[in-house]
Amino acid sequence: MSHLAQASLWLLVILPAAVGGLLALTRRADRVVVPVSLGAAALTLALSAVAAFQRPSVAVPFMAGADFALTVDGLAALLVPVVAAVTLLVLVFAAGERYRAPARFHGLMLLFASSAALTATAATLPTLLFAWEIMGAASYALIGFWWRDDDRMSAGLTAFVTTRTADLGLYVAAAAALAGGGGLALADLPGGSMGWRHVVAAGILVAALGKAAQLPFSFWLSRAMAGPSPVSALLHSAAMVAMGGYLLLRVEPLLVSTGWAGTVTTWLGAATALLLGAVAVAQRDLKQLLAASTAAQLGFVVMAAGAGTVAGGAAHLVAHAATKALLFLAAGAWLTTLGTQRLTGLSGVARRWPLVGWSATVGALALAGIAPLSLWATKDAVLAAALAQSPWLYAVGLVASALSAAYAGKILIVMWRRVPAQRRAGAEAHDEEEQGTGAVNLFQQLPVVVLAVAAAVLGVLALPPVQGLVGRAVATGEAPRATPLELGVSAAIALVIVLVVARGQVPEPRWALRWLGLEKAAGLLVVRPTLRLAAALARFDDRVLDRGVERVAAATLRVADRSARADDRWLDGAVERFAGGTRRLGQLARRPQTGQLHQYYLQAVVVVVVGVLLLVALR
Repeated sequence: MSHLAQASLWLLVILPAAVGGLLALTRRADRVVVPVSLGAAALTLALSAVAAFQRPSVAVPFMAGADFALTVDGLAALLVPVVAAVTLLVLVFAAGERYRAPARFHGLMLLFASSAALTATAATLPTLLFAWEIMGAASYALIGFWWRDDDRMSAGLTAFVTTRTADLGLYVAAAAALAGGGGLALADLPGGSMGWRHVVAAGILVAALGKAAQLPFSFWLSRAMAGPSPVSALLHSAAMVAMGGYLLLRVEPLLVSTGWAGTVTTWLGAATALLLGAVAVAQRDLKQLLAASTAAQLGFVVMAAGAGTVAGGAAHLVAHAATKALLFLAAGAWLTTLGTQRLTGLSGVARRWPLVGWSATVGALALAGIAPLSLWATKDAVLAAALAQSPWLYAVGLVASALSAAYAGKILIVMWRRVPAQRRAGAEAHDEEEQGTGAVNLFQQLPVVVLAVAAAVLGVLALPPVQGLVGRAVATGEAPRATPLELGVSAAIALVIVLVVARGQVPEPRWALRWLGLEKAAGLLVVRPTLRLAAALARFDDRVLDRGVERVAAATLRVADRSARADDRWLDGAVERFAGGTRRLGQLARRPQTGQLHQYYLQAVVVVVVGVLLLVALR
């Protein structure tokens, strides 16, 4: 392995982090922010290509038994360039929007992307934990980027606290891995002792489900929509949410080794794909619809990890990254232009801005699973593995796939709906959520077009012969492949549902409108009991601990006061009496010292006489 390849891997994670940190701390560099940011992102993309081709591994000593190690294997080689490419395109889009603090925004975005790349290349649990923490902190700062708005800051805090709660599972997993003796390298986790291996798998599963916004953690993704649209585009496509599904693909051998984790993972992914698909159908806000669809689509990736098709899950993750980045950027362009993201205010937007409209159409058709666009084939790669595991699992996945066609069809109908002339005149400027500009600029159009091409063609990753190459590069074993019949059935279902949605109004299940009440349930079951416990502990602290401390302090003061009085009366008096006696003895000793010679002779005679008398008496 060449030193150049190793250097490219270090620079891949250090360069965007260093540039992002400098930009985030810079205040007066607005003119150079965009060139510096785009230059760093472009160089990171080039470095990711070098790393994907060379497959380097690097490590430095970190702690006993574990290094801070990075590696680019087949799975990372597929995902890291995607992270870098989406980051560059999202930053190009962001260059067309005006922010009060562009340096801070671009700096945080580069730091966010760096943490995602570090997560994708992490080879040990210490490295993963380091990247995981930075990713969570950066997401909090970006979701609450407009920090003067209390609602947006609250949304960022909700997302941060929810994912941080799930992140505790990763710390439990690291502790269990140490106790199990298998080592902290991700590749060594399946080799730990059986008892501790279960704890490791459970901890990683909880942490990954939290980041991927799977049930029961999905609600934080709804609140995350308060952030800027470029943040949503990166977070949903190639950064934090995607990294949750990626982690489960990375540890698929561990899930299999436990005997239970694979099945649980598969069914949790299927349940999320189904229920969050219903949530997406019920939404009346474009970004909320796309957010729910992200959780649903990541459900397919989680299913793939549990069902053992790493290649299918990776292909779906890559195709979804391009598709979802495209749709979120389109939503951001319309929000900037019209000042709204509500579906009622977006009627006919594709007719008014055709380039963005046709690009978003490609993304929506891919999301629906229309052949031959990307997500059609990648979904079926996952469903084929689900069918091999359980016909019921396949049925749930097929219904979830049908729901994706329904909510994607809902987007298509809104975009291309004809608006009567009398209504069009009054709808020129909505400005319901922010001040619209009335125009889509080149910086907003270019990334959308590039992503539309990617969303159209990336399905080839799940089709022969490329599917075999991807499988050999990233999979740990041979996985079932979708048959032509399965591909045809899913394509037909998607097409029929889109046509049905086009002809009539989409049913909107009210029970799913507020994200299944997950946030309210979390408040009732977790937040309120935690706050009550905290209040009880605070009262215990005030009434028992504080009073105990105060009583001890008061008793100590009383003892000190009495000791002070005893010191004044007895000790100080004794010292003074001793000193007085010593002074008197000194005075007596000074009296014979008169300086007269005859008195000294007399004293000598007295001493001699006394001495003689003592000698005589002693005899």
